[in-house]
Formats: sequence, structure tokens, C-alpha cells
Amino acid sequence: TDERIDLTVDGEVLDSQRVTVGGTGVSFHNLSSGMKTLEVWLPPSCPVEITGLMVDDGAKCKTSVDSRRRWVTYGSSLTHCIAAHSPARTWPAIVARRADVHLTSLGFGGNCCLEPMVGAVIRDLPADVITMKLGINCIGGALAPRTFAAAVTGLVQIIREKQPETPMALISPIGFPPNETEPNVVGGTITQMRDDICEVHARLVGRGDRNLYHFSGLDVFNVDEIAQYAEDQCHPNGDGIEVMAENFYRNVWSKLPI
Repeated sequence: TDERIDLTVDGEVLDSQRVTVGGTGVSFHNLSSGMKTLEVWLPPSCPVEITGLMVDDGAKCKTSVDSRRRWVTYGSSLTHCIAAHSPARTWPAIVARRADVHLTSLGFGGNCCLEPMVGAVIRDLPADVITMKLGINCIGGALAPRTFAAAVTGLVQIIREKQPETPMALISPIGFPPNETEPNVVGGTITQMRDDICEVHARLVGRGDRNLYHFSGLDVFNVDEIAQYAEDQCHPNGDGIEVMAENFYRNVWSKLPI
């Protein structure tokens, strides 16, 4: 199986090269002259070990001081984005380059279940803004209606232990036709999860959290977009992921204080 590794130059995708899984290297050519900021984007679908970096004889290379604002985002396979056209074209990567921020993407395929240990990781990361797309993995029964809202609340409270003022956005599930109104094995629906996240936000803001924001996942990717771009009624294809990036930037990012 081939994967892609991307190279961006000053935020723009210059090249995307295929590498066979188990391969030992990839080369990028035809870079323009002069000093520039390069970023290598690694495939999200397999582990990668960096063993070395080589440049042409006579070329200069140094570590770039990254003074950009830092964005941490947490989510499921919908954030993991293994169906993206290439690594630099996941929706978090597209948004990060457009906004000129440093990205830490915590997209865990099938495993965004609001675990306290993930909250502790986010709590300890440097961040100027935090976004969390929550709920879709819980529809499989990981959390019941009785425990879901409490888990969202606990996740926020853990992060707030060390990041009390960092702008943080709670984003409810995108469109998911199978369980929009049809209960799952523990009686939960996607519609109810959206209501629960909205209520958690209102309660925490009411208790004084003035830097907590809430956005509907339907403004990130709605049911009609799912029908157009997701054959499995859940995971957008590469084109859909780029639509999601545009929606996220317009309907979420542009409304955050960063």
C-alpha cells in the first residue's frame, strides 16, 4: 500500500510524494532558491519513524523558530481524516495553514470517548485555542444518555485545571443519519447528544466560564453533505473533508477570539 508525504513551503503545498509502506525514504525536488519555511506532513494512517533529513550539497538548513499561536483539536476518525487526499489536506491541516497556527491534532479513529486521560493530555499541552468535536464515537454505546453530559463536563473541568482562560470550543456531532433520531443500543441518539453538549455549555458558562464556546456539528457537516460525500453515511471522502475544512473555518474558527 502506498501512502503520501506532503511538503509545504511557507504554508502552501508544494509537493505530495508517494511512499510504499515499509519504504525507507522520500525525495522532494524543484524547491525555489532562497530561505523558506518548510513543513513535512506525515500520513495519518500509519506510524512513521524519522531517521534522518538530507539536503543537497551547498544548501542551508536550520530549525525554524515557531512563534505561531497554538491550536489543539480533539476528535474521532472525522478529525483523524485517513480519507484525505493527502496529509496536508486533512481538515485540521487546511484550517491551520489558512489561520497560520501551529496544529496539534488529536484525532483518534474510533476512540474519541471523552477519556479523562485525554483531558489530562490536552490540559498539559501549550494552547492558545482548543476545539473538541465530541459524541460520534459514543453513539456505539461507550457512554449512555445518563453519563454522556457528565463526561463532557468532566473533560472540560480537567482541562480547565491548567488552562482556565484558554478559548475552548465544544462542537457537537456532524450529521449521522443512522442515529439522528434512532436510539442506539443504550438509548442515545445523535440529536440528544447535540442537546446535551448545548446544555453543558450553558451550565458551565452560567457558572462563570466566559471562554467556553459551543457550535453545532451540523454547521460543520450536515446530513445533506453526508449524503453527497460519505458512502458509509459517516466518513467524508477527500472532497468532503475539504468541504468540512471550509465549513469549520467559516462557522467555527472565524467566530473564536483568536
